[in-house]
Amino acid sequence: MQKNGKEILMNTLNGLSTGIIVALVPGALLNNLIKALLPKFPNLAIILTMTSLAAMMLPVASAACVGMIGKLSPIQTASLALAAVCGAGNFHFTKQGFNAAGSGDVINIAVTIMIGYLLIELLGTKFKAYTVLLLPTLVLIVAGGLGILTLKPVQQITTFIGMIIAHLTNLQPILTGALMGIAFALLIVSPISSVGIATAVGIHGIAAGSANLGITAASFALAIYGWKANSIGTSLAHFLGSPKMQMANLMTRPRLLLPIIINAAIMGGVGAIFKIGGTPTSAGFGFSGLIGPLAALNSWQSNSIGQIIEVIILFCVLPILLGFASNYLFNNRLNYFSAQDFALNYE
Repeated sequence: MQKNGKEILMNTLNGLSTGIIVALVPGALLNNLIKALLPKFPNLAIILTMTSLAAMMLPVASAACVGMIGKLSPIQTASLALAAVCGAGNFHFTKQGFNAAGSGDVINIAVTIMIGYLLIELLGTKFKAYTVLLLPTLVLIVAGGLGILTLKPVQQITTFIGMIIAHLTNLQPILTGALMGIAFALLIVSPISSVGIATAVGIHGIAAGSANLGITAASFALAIYGWKANSIGTSLAHFLGSPKMQMANLMTRPRLLLPIIINAAIMGGVGAIFKIGGTPTSAGFGFSGLIGPLAALNSWQSNSIGQIIEVIILFCVLPILLGFASNYLFNNRLNYFSAQDFALNYE
């Protein structure tokens, strides 16, 4: 059955989100640790090469995930991956051949994949026995070619957005920090990838730190709100994994987002006050994998015991206290929600 535009969009966003996490998490978790160990263990440099290769393969991983989510055939999925590589912009052709660096422009990867996906759906099974010959060629030339054409304008738009965010962070850091906290708390419980947006726009510094703290606030709050209705493992998965597991509950009851927004704004603003930093590849993860806390520590030139305690308080103690405080106010006092509103069943 042919998919409609909404299904293509959602499958692309969800697949892109998964591909970004798969490709970038190894580097986010290991790179800083390996760099610190390199002076004594130089052979570990191979791990940095491996994580760099993983990041370069982001367009391929994303297209593969889109194909699996959309239940495309192996030929269709592989064709989509080839087009995504063309639109990514991280492979540069030279007289000697080509070189590759970075993970590419995430937004243009999404645009290229959606064009290819739409083309695949329109063509369907029309080629029959000639599918293996014609489909890869058409998807590569049409979707990949359009991806190459859209790359520069998309990069200019994303660079401009990144510059605006950086300017606002310097101009009004606390206000911008609060807004970044809210924005990424909402993104993490939506179908849109918080990591994808952070990577695409290239947010860094205080904006990235506030984004992570906003997600952290949402993660701990949601775990606390639904603690009585969910198992221990499910509750822990909100911050050890991702609070995106609450997406269905929150999208069907948007009013439940109010306490999340308040907590995220507070944590984002506090992060700006304490100058908590991050990188484009760390922003959007929050507490998951300790990527947010580690990025905050690495944003300082050196780490003292006081700074480590500061990160623990901001990424663990304060979000938990806010979660319990807002649960008491909105649940116990105002009866605004109940634990059952956040119930999850994976049986």
